[in-house]
Formats: sequence, structure tokens, C-alpha cells
Amino acid sequence: MEPDSHPFDGLGPDTIVAALESTGRVCDLRIFALNSYENRVYQVGVEGSTPLVVKFYRPQRWSDAQIGEEHAFTRELLAAELPVVAPLADGDGNTLFRYGDFRFALFPRVGGHVPELDQSDQLVSLGRILGRLHAIGASRPFVHRPALDVESYAQASRQLIEHAFMPPDLADAYGSLCDRLIERLRACYQPASTIRTHGDLHPGNILVRDGALCLVDLDDCRSAPAIQDVWMLLSGERTAQTAQLLEIVAGYEEFHDFPAGELALIEALRTLRLMHYAAWLAARWHDPAFPRHFPWFNTPRYWSGHILELREQLAALDEQPLALPRWN
Repeated sequence: MEPDSHPFDGLGPDTIVAALESTGRVCDLRIFALNSYENRVYQVGVEGSTPLVVKFYRPQRWSDAQIGEEHAFTRELLAAELPVVAPLADGDGNTLFRYGDFRFALFPRVGGHVPELDQSDQLVSLGRILGRLHAIGASRPFVHRPALDVESYAQASRQLIEHAFMPPDLADAYGSLCDRLIERLRACYQPASTIRTHGDLHPGNILVRDGALCLVDLDDCRSAPAIQDVWMLLSGERTAQTAQLLEIVAGYEEFHDFPAGELALIEALRTLRLMHYAAWLAARWHDPAFPRHFPWFNTPRYWSGHILELREQLAALDEQPLALPRWN
């Protein structure tokens, strides 16, 4: 399933160098590919300066207006002194650039390591960051960025997989399971409010450098309930998750009211993410980077396991949600 062409076919070293130099910089020809599958991201050396990170956006995924909102939100957070990695602007305030068929942005190089979220101090610090982020995120809505909803994350995902990827012997089981899941999700996933969120805040999008936390990669920022930026940070058994959540809430409430009522949405959000992730891999399967880095995908074993996961989630949707004990 690897066609002869893909969206990044024309993105070779010469194009990367020329794109950077179109911004008025001189490349020293040091190019190092960074881990990124949805987009293409490189650390590129600059003569007389520190290297920059150049991010080439996947063609036809986001509109210019949607990328512009991502950049504006990130720079708004940076201006409020939140620890985020924001795109660099030129003298006219532009953060999105074009070279040939590609759109790209420049970011400062920031090193670090993934946090250990079993440490109390890091969880409290992360809670403070999220409280500040959500206070800003709630101040006004996105206009162009999409919302996290059942139609785009579940219904559209089901249609793509069912029609082009699911093995015939599993199709009936998958279809009937999706019918039940989507019906249940439409009933239980009804957030009272949505705000501007990071949207994809798992530990891999957090860096620790010199003991301080920093958020990266707002490429999936969207309108969502605030708890979307919290639930992926919790791990382990229920008691462990409750303890982690209490630490996050302690920091969060220094800056913003924690949306405890949204804890009931966590399993719905987990289900939506599972369905959306499988469809994301399917939609990108024509890009050679995906079969190379995800060789376990699109096999009978994978699809059997995916159906089992979704069955478990159907049951989880009816379980008692995570809750916070009363605190002063």
C-alpha cells in the first residue's frame, strides 16, 4: 500500500535549505530530521547563530487560518509568560511562511526530557501551567480551529476504516460495535462548555529542562472541554490516578477553577481518541513514513486488538467516573 508519491515527495535537503534561506538566514547545511510523522520537522543549522527547528506542515491538513490561530494562541501563551515553544515571527509579525508547495514555521531549538509524572512537584507545577493556560484559553474562542466532537473523531473515523481497511471477516463485528459506541458517545459526551486547549497533551508533548516544564507542539489545539488537557497525564490504577489528579488540581486552582464536573467525560474522550488514532494511521498509510514506523498497523492482529479495545471502552463508558474527594 505504498504509492509512488506522497505529500512530502519534493521535500529534500535542497528544498529545506532554500526554505530556511528564503527567510533571510544563511543555512550552514547541517540538517537533522526530528521525530515527526504528521508533519516534517528538522533541526537546521544557521550560520552565526544557534540552530532552528523548521516545521513543514502536511499539505491540505490545515488551512492558513487554522495554522494562524494555532500560532496566535501559542504566542499569546508565551506573551503571558507560560512555558511554551512558540513559532518565531519575522519583522512584519508573520509566523507562517511558504516555499514552493510547502508551508513552514520556524521555532527555537529547545532540549529536554519527558517528565516523570509520578513526582508530586512536577504534577503541581503542571497543574499551575494548565490553570494559567485554560484561564487564557477560556477568554475567547477559536474561530477557525475545529472542535473535538463525536462526528469528526468517531463517525468519520468509522467510515474510513470500515470502507477501506477493516478485514471482511471482522467488518460485521466492527460495524455493530461502532453503532453502539457512537450512540453511547452521543448520549454521554455533551460538554457543558469548551475552551481553547492544547488538545494533545500527553507526556511526550512536555519537556523538562533544568527542572522546569515546557509544553510543545500545539499542532492539534482545538476547542474542547478543559479536561482534554488533563486525562492523558493520569496513569495507573484508580487510586493512583486520583492521587495524581489531586496534585494537578492543587496547582491548577491557584489560577483557575478546576472543572471537576468534566471528569465524567474522560472515558468518552479516551474512546474518541482510540477511534481517531486508528483512522489517523489509516488516512496516512499512503505516506511511506507510516508503514515504516508503524509496521504493526493494518494487520489482522491489529484490527482484532482494536475491536477488543473498543469493546472494553464500551463497558468503561458505563463505569463510575473518576472523582475527587472533598477538599478544603
